[in-house]
Amino acid sequence: MQKNKVLVIGGAGYIGSHVVRALLKNDFAVTVYDNLSTGQECNLFADAQFIRGDILDFQMLRQTMSEGYDAVVHLAAKKAVGESMDNPQKYALNNLNGSVNIFNAMIETGIKNVVFSSSAAVFGMPQYMPVDEQHPVCPINFYGYTKLKIEELMDWYSRLKDFHYIALRYFNAVGYAADGSIKGREKNPQNLLPIVMEVATGKRQKMQVFGNDYDTPDGTCVRDYIHVEDLASAHVAAIRQLLQKGDSHVINLGTNKGTSVLEIIEAVERVTGRKIAYEFAPRRAGDPAILVATNQKAQKVLNWQPDYVNIDEIIQTTWNLEVK
Repeated sequence: MQKNKVLVIGGAGYIGSHVVRALLKNDFAVTVYDNLSTGQECNLFADAQFIRGDILDFQMLRQTMSEGYDAVVHLAAKKAVGESMDNPQKYALNNLNGSVNIFNAMIETGIKNVVFSSSAAVFGMPQYMPVDEQHPVCPINFYGYTKLKIEELMDWYSRLKDFHYIALRYFNAVGYAADGSIKGREKNPQNLLPIVMEVATGKRQKMQVFGNDYDTPDGTCVRDYIHVEDLASAHVAAIRQLLQKGDSHVINLGTNKGTSVLEIIEAVERVTGRKIAYEFAPRRAGDPAILVATNQKAQKVLNWQPDYVNIDEIIQTTWNLEVK
């Protein structure tokens, strides 16, 4: 029986490499397309073909896709929130123009299905909890704006062409493959857990906790942390959904559970046995007090739910990579 072929654009990155791993384990034939600007060669798998290419190179995208694929996974958007506000031109060019190139190349080569890595950043400041897919979208940073515009572009293409998509709105991705098969750490991490880990390993002396006067149980921000292996399994489920039914959807990926910044720090201390030095700093503009997803639609449409729900287990998979 012939394997379904999937092109993973951005497949050498942190999330992308876990998606590739999950696809290979589920017997898909995988090609990775990545320019290695943030992705890393050590994240590539011998069982997956690798093409070094950029999403701004339309001809190369088209040539690659002309080999014939059943689906595309698009993980190639730039994602640093602060940088997107300082340099919107870079984000407009890469995220918007690059996505247009991907979708146009798909249409020209007859590929009908795409899974897109969207983000909870499309929601902006939450109006109610937990956040479902019907929650109003109102991004408060340029990164979130680009993700929303890509979703809207796919929606229009699906109405006008034989084009089917599932946009997966990630909440806070954390952890690493439990078997240690993915070695590449994120470059210049912006997220909480990698920063706490840098304190645990002595790479930084202490960290800042932005705000301790939020309306939360301990005064610090609460987020929905989803293990990257659970994100990866959702991509596999989304591809299967597209291949079997072809329905387009926007779907939240979270755990329905919130964990505060101080709870993360305490969990890292438990798992590592090391004290985490931190200091409180003023709130950052645009940080909501609480941001937690409901994943009921993911359960219903994709028959998916997270395997990792214990925060200590999630942190252990990150610590295992640090101590190896």
